[in-house]
Amino acid sequence: MYRDLRRSIFLTVGLSFFAIAHLQCSKSKEEESNTNPGNNNSKKPNIIVIVAESHRAEALGIMGNSVVQTPNLDKLANDGIAFINSYVTTAVCAVSRASILSGQYQERHKINSFAANFTSSALSQTYPLLLKNAGYKIGWVGMFGVGNTPPASSFNYWQENLPWQSNGVHNTDLVQQKVFEFLDRYRGEQFCLSVNFNAAHEVDGTPATYLVQDRYKNTYSGAAIAVPETADPKYWNSFPDFFRTDQNIARQRWYGFFSTTELLQNNTRNYYRLLTGVDEAVGSIVQKLKNLGIADNTIIIYTSDHGFSLGEHGMMGKWYGFEESIRVPMIIYDPRSADLKKGKVSQTSLNIDIAPTVLNMAGVTVPSTMQGENLIEIAKGNQPDRQHFFYSHTVFSAPQLPKVEGIVSKDFKYMTYTEYAYEELYNTQQDPKETTNLALNPSYAAKLNEMRNLYTQEKAAVK
Repeated sequence: MYRDLRRSIFLTVGLSFFAIAHLQCSKSKEEESNTNPGNNNSKKPNIIVIVAESHRAEALGIMGNSVVQTPNLDKLANDGIAFINSYVTTAVCAVSRASILSGQYQERHKINSFAANFTSSALSQTYPLLLKNAGYKIGWVGMFGVGNTPPASSFNYWQENLPWQSNGVHNTDLVQQKVFEFLDRYRGEQFCLSVNFNAAHEVDGTPATYLVQDRYKNTYSGAAIAVPETADPKYWNSFPDFFRTDQNIARQRWYGFFSTTELLQNNTRNYYRLLTGVDEAVGSIVQKLKNLGIADNTIIIYTSDHGFSLGEHGMMGKWYGFEESIRVPMIIYDPRSADLKKGKVSQTSLNIDIAPTVLNMAGVTVPSTMQGENLIEIAKGNQPDRQHFFYSHTVFSAPQLPKVEGIVSKDFKYMTYTEYAYEELYNTQQDPKETTNLALNPSYAAKLNEMRNLYTQEKAAVK
């Protein structure tokens, strides 16, 4: 009996000790999960959306550019998804940034000037605010670009008004510093950070200039810059009188940046220097994520608000429907799945796709008002590739910036300058540089009529 009692006490004590040890072990693991930001496999992903200024699609190493050096962006592209046919639906920064945030065409979000602000209800349906409502900490670094009353109070972290240079520190480096500050502060929480660089925009002034980081001022000095085919004066001279005027802002800016061989060489190099600075900053952000132990659960999306003409068609800038103006990088890097390591893909992506893609990746319901698609499903082949999209620029008017609308399809592009009923039709498969306007060619009358009808149909559908 005494022996049985001793055995019972021993078993009771042993089981109690085991239970306590198990509880402490479980508690230790729970504490580790809560305190170690890298141990977050069960969490929703962190998301960083990076928007550069005026970064045209071909200005990347991965796109075959033999001059510009973008090793960090190239690595993200190779380790993720790079949409080589990515476009903006309006090549004006305020409108495009509103489309990125809202997932909507301009015709729906109604931001059609630099002074127009999101309404409170519209702002609540942008991807950052929807993620905040779902428990994310949200941050904004760099230019907001929509309206004149930025929504600073809606964000957990806000650093918007960063100058081109402060105490000798370039905007690109200032943005990187603020990104690091945000990451240090919110490393242990689910977050979505929107990052916006001024580069590669020019610094406005008379004359306008490129402000390059000191350490990159001699980069590409020996590089020979190929003169674009459509920089030949005959292409500018082929435009109609209403367009071919020095009052056209794209032409005005061309004079100071690309009107001579020397200017074209120097300013294209400066443009590339700014982008290499952005690439360096992106690489530093990736390394910071690794140092904090959160890289494995952080999605990075990289794009631009619009493209940029470097002298093509005798112009500088964006606005119009030419490839250089509307085509942009679109890189999605998600380290959580090998299935998303696809490299370059050919499906069409748009700036309006970013918001619904972000929400889907975070497991947040996409509002029915968003017009974009989930790019992950498109890249996987689970959703059909879009065959065309509607393009519009109606912020300004002639003669400074004639309004233009149209349709971009897989093989043709139709644009109409609405103030003059002037039409352009390009066979972009056979003529990717858009050298020959086929709108008056009788052989293309049927195609012109088809694109006109598609334009009318899509203009009504995007509202």
